[in-house]
Amino acid sequence: MILVTGATGNFGKSAIDFLLKKGISSTNIVALVRDEEKATDLKSKGVALRIGDYDNYNSLLNAFIGIEKLLFVSGSDVFNREAQHQNVVKAAKASGVKHIVYTSFQGKNETESSPLWLVAQSHLLTETWLKESGMDYTILKNTLYMDFVPAFLGDKVLETGIIYLPAGNGKVGAVLRSEMAEATANILTSSHHAGKTYRFTNQEAFSYQEIAQQLSEITGKTINYISPTAEEYAQTLTGYGVPADFIGLFSSFAVAQANGELEMVGSDLSQILGRKLTSVKTFLNQVYSPSNN
Repeated sequence: MILVTGATGNFGKSAIDFLLKKGISSTNIVALVRDEEKATDLKSKGVALRIGDYDNYNSLLNAFIGIEKLLFVSGSDVFNREAQHQNVVKAAKASGVKHIVYTSFQGKNETESSPLWLVAQSHLLTETWLKESGMDYTILKNTLYMDFVPAFLGDKVLETGIIYLPAGNGKVGAVLRSEMAEATANILTSSHHAGKTYRFTNQEAFSYQEIAQQLSEITGKTINYISPTAEEYAQTLTGYGVPADFIGLFSSFAVAQANGELEMVGSDLSQILGRKLTSVKTFLNQVYSPSNN
């Protein structure tokens, strides 16, 4: 029996779909959800629902009973994630879960000096707890989702002709979320992954200057890239009424990229999928090509 946490979120839902496509019976898949009403699509596919909340240890304890493999999708609440993740690992151990596959995070700098330390710290602690738990584990050190690139560019990038981010000349090996979810489903349905750590990153990294050039080619419009300081970026977006939390998160990722912390490339993901990964140019063409809109 495979249980997927965060099953109504994008990653968890996608992983379940890939499990079904791989021929895993819906009767062998369990979805952990907080709100059953938001999981009617999963229920219609025959997937069993169990109610559980990362903040509620006892709900997890009950939800994990009879589960052999657990896809532990990391929580999105970075301020409370440490305690939440501790609940998940402890409940899984107490309920008899045999193997946890965990979606972690990767960056070159895993110290407090990183702009992404708030994001990374709870992931690193969770990795340690898994390694010390006595359960089998597989750690997926996920890079930035390529799906988020349009959000970094802004919804008016084609109107303004400007990409405005404090990412300098740094690069990122971003990957489509769906490709990560598919590879995760492959791991859940095959053996020899216990004790392994995989780096889910692309085989090539890109800068926002390169994105500007590619967007210009795709759309026929001139797109320029401007890299302000983090302070200028925050001041400018604040002037447009952008929420501080949004500015802080995007600025942290951009500055980390400028520092070279997200530039890792590798073949783990492509090997598990058995094919070449989607390039950022292909992705941009799908999103921004006039013929696709």
